[in-house]
Amino acid sequence: MIKLDQFLKYLGIAPTGGQAKLMINDGNVQVNGAVETRRGRKLGSEDQVTVDGKTFKVGEIIQE
Repeated sequence: MIKLDQFLKYLGIAPTGGQAKLMINDGNVQVNGAVETRRGRKLGSEDQVTVDGKTFKVGEIIQE
């Protein structure tokens, strides 16, 4: 499992934790099609994260 803010940093979408926090708090991030505002939300391999119209499947990027 990985937290949402860590996942954004891992992808390189947010270079810092502070930027990840701002993106999430501003409602710019969706998890499984719903806006997610909890930066500590834990993601599993089945989850999908969407940012700026691009969707990333957690399980294809992070090997648990």
